[in-house]
Amino acid sequence: MLKYYGVPQSVLDTYDVIGFDPRGVGYSAPVTCGLEGEATATANVPGYALNRADVARQAEHAAEVAEKCGSAATASLLPHISTANTARDMDRIRAALGEPKISYLGISYGTHLGSVYTTLFPRRSAQFVLDSAMSPEGSGPSATRGFGEGVEDRFPDFATYLSEHPEYGFGTSVERIREKYFELAARLDAKPRPDGFDGKKFRKVTFERLYLDLWLPELAEIWQAVDTGRSLPPTPPVEVPPGQPADNPVAGQLAVLCNDRNWPESVATYQRNVRTDRVRHPMFGAAAANIWPCAFWPTEPSEPPVRISDRGPSNVLIVQNLRDPSTPLSGARALRAAFGERARMITADQGGHLAYLYLANRCLNDATTAFLVTGERPRTDRACAAEPGARGDGRPDAP
Repeated sequence: MLKYYGVPQSVLDTYDVIGFDPRGVGYSAPVTCGLEGEATATANVPGYALNRADVARQAEHAAEVAEKCGSAATASLLPHISTANTARDMDRIRAALGEPKISYLGISYGTHLGSVYTTLFPRRSAQFVLDSAMSPEGSGPSATRGFGEGVEDRFPDFATYLSEHPEYGFGTSVERIREKYFELAARLDAKPRPDGFDGKKFRKVTFERLYLDLWLPELAEIWQAVDTGRSLPPTPPVEVPPGQPADNPVAGQLAVLCNDRNWPESVATYQRNVRTDRVRHPMFGAAAANIWPCAFWPTEPSEPPVRISDRGPSNVLIVQNLRDPSTPLSGARALRAAFGERARMITADQGGHLAYLYLANRCLNDATTAFLVTGERPRTDRACAAEPGARGDGRPDAP
């Protein structure tokens, strides 16, 4: 898998590469909530709330999901699935391998797992690379609300793409394309398409397709279909590994989200958050701040969250795109501040989720590879300029 993503041979020659399914996921005693249909989708972000009543309706749905998780066949496992416990599992793997230290490459949520591990076990950590970093809070309400900020950061890249491809019919004005987003969403709010595609789905699909440059042409086709009334592009079926529950990805995600922190339980809290974020981040904030099943989770967290700190060796490298729709730059900066002199950060003037090797920015890629191979980080935080020719397709050229 690492070869597929173009990890340099120098990195593969330096390490024995170990991967594992975290507890509750994949083949590590997969959990289920007994969910079916659309509820099995990953990135199970709540719908965009147009008003307080929408939040209340989402709360009813979230409570039903939480109840199913708490009564499913694997419910007894749920209290034990957390980032801290997964970090402890990692240390058991280290011990089983007979290694005094481990190095780590984590992306997205994996950045929080890596942060927790190197906080709990700082002297057992060698080189730690955290790519597309979550804030020190990790999985919690502020992380999910960050999606609203991330969409605002990232959307100009898509608008620029549309402006450079007038064949889609949206013109060449980035500002006008942003206005078009709100027009299409409002049109679908007022009158959903006959196939059931409404404003909530439009906003969510836009958010999801902003993750990679590779997906921008598909998103442009979706917009064009909505604007012209044509059929939407077909959605490929989700493949479920044999022997695993169809809802395992979302069930495992919820278990970690809900166990890592004690979420607010008042529906009114989420109604206030939605009202605030609809103004702060109007494109997606009223979805990102909406209520999750964690508000009704059947168990309480078994321990306090791990507080990321600056105690330990200087062995952490954070790499981050400036315009990330899922883990926005502000969260990476907060994590960098929490680690203090333990960390350095490299930013790249590019958009999308995931930085190292996913986009062909040699400045960021070469510095990250050098750290993994030699342990030498930049002396100070580094800002990499935009580089022409970055493919952004999730299958980058090896540096």
